Amino acid sequence: MQHNQIIKKPTSGQYPSWASSYINRIPEGEVLAYLETGLELVIDYIENLTDEQLLYSYAEGKWTIKEVLIHLMDVERVFAYRGLTSARHDTTPLPGFDHSSYVLHSGVNQRNKESLIAEYRTIRQSTIQLFSNMTEEALDFIGQSNGLPSTAKAMVYMIAGHERHHLQLFEERYQQ
Repeated sequence: MQHNQIIKKPTSGQYPSWASSYINRIPEGEVLAYLETGLELVIDYIENLTDEQLLYSYAEGKWTIKEVLIHLMDVERVFAYRGLTSARHDTTPLPGFDHSSYVLHSGVNQRNKESLIAEYRTIRQSTIQLFSNMTEEALDFIGQSNGLPSTAKAMVYMIAGHERHHLQLFEERYQQ
């Protein structure tokens, strides 16, 4: 998919300081392309694993691969919503969320691979469409999430960088 939209990296003050580790993983202006390639990288990784491998966890108390995948989807949904509210100039402070509780109560380990891949693809396509059609003004409006500054621009970079972080963890810790 070709995008005419170039989304510049957010500047300090447009995102919480903890998010810089995610944002810095994505080159300037390439976030939409990274969302597309990230989708394919994740799907290729998941498709090449057996049902048994998808239940692998590298240590006691760590998430299974399926749980990491649902975590990626949950975070993408939350961050996309945060981006939407900022883009629409909604100044209502948004709460944080307990990502561990989301995973714990997802029931993801009982789901099949095909349903997870279909959901991941749908969420990502929706995210790309949402952010690729935002104006520069919408991307730069500062809202508030979990008591910290939040722009749509920051959220889309955080989605892509968060995914890259977990792809790296798959490579480093989930090789079986």
